[in-house]
Amino acid sequence: MTETPLVTAELPGSGGALRRAPEDFRVDEVPAYLPSGAGPHLYVRIEKRGRTTRDALRTLARALGVPERDAGYAGLKDKDAITTQWLSFPVPRDPDPRTLESDGLRVLEVSRHANKLRTGHVRANRFQLAVRGGDLDRARGAATALAARGLPNFFGPQRFGTEGRNAAVGRAILLGDGSPEARRAARDRFLRRLSISAYQALLFNRWLAERMADGLFATAIAGDVLKKLDTGGLFTCADPAVDGPRVERFEVSPAGPMFGHKLRAAEGEALRREERLLAAEGIALADFARGGGEAEGTRRAARLRVEVALAPLDDGYLATFELPKGSYATVVMRELMKASAELPEADED
Repeated sequence: MTETPLVTAELPGSGGALRRAPEDFRVDEVPAYLPSGAGPHLYVRIEKRGRTTRDALRTLARALGVPERDAGYAGLKDKDAITTQWLSFPVPRDPDPRTLESDGLRVLEVSRHANKLRTGHVRANRFQLAVRGGDLDRARGAATALAARGLPNFFGPQRFGTEGRNAAVGRAILLGDGSPEARRAARDRFLRRLSISAYQALLFNRWLAERMADGLFATAIAGDVLKKLDTGGLFTCADPAVDGPRVERFEVSPAGPMFGHKLRAAEGEALRREERLLAAEGIALADFARGGGEAEGTRRAARLRVEVALAPLDDGYLATFELPKGSYATVVMRELMKASAELPEADED
């Protein structure tokens, strides 16, 4: 995969190392809502270490006598980290929380709610990442610039799979490619969604990289679909002179395409830029109809405000920051470190 551009490229990176130990990485899920305390669904807030979300969900569902398909989670959390999140289970009685704990799995809180927890029911993820051997002063310089300029909301490389295979398979599905790999993925609902979303993410990254190369990262152009960063509402830019300052102030952001057959269309020059990107790919919006419900399309904010708090460690520094759901900590750490950073991510969308 082609490495995405940096918004702080002229500043030196801190260097250093990530992933020295799971304790160096903490990811806390910030829920979209808290359980009400009443209802048919048991909500369990867990802390896990060395376990995937699906493994924790399966273990708890088995202990509670619930089919795994009836259990709920808002997002997937990485295995090699210390992570916290809520899970839900339709059980009539509250268990003793101690009976649910096992190696690498601790129960922090239990409550109840009216509905099952579903994918996407998360507001943000809070990260605390230790950079061992990193230069704190250099990290501070990059973090200050990043707060002023905004974070390019790229998808991290882990979204695309080894050597970008997930995206390549997604493209093949949408083009009706009859290769064995594409046919196999198309028959598996999980692989189908994973592959198609990876290809959509790849196209978004290319769109955003072109905006940055053309000096259009922190501005609005005629016909842009803009996203309100506080509410998520979308509208079309009719006057860049009016909306451009709002982009600069982080009130709104250009909303790049996650292409699909129901995508809200841009207009004018913004639309022409998107059409040129698709033409260069040899794919049309109509092709996304082959993806059905997994390829309806949506809009993703291109530029986010991110403030990174930095604190010294004996052998490096600690970076603390919060990102909305679907945004990647790897992108933040590349800006600070100027190195490819493999670290645990929160959910993908």
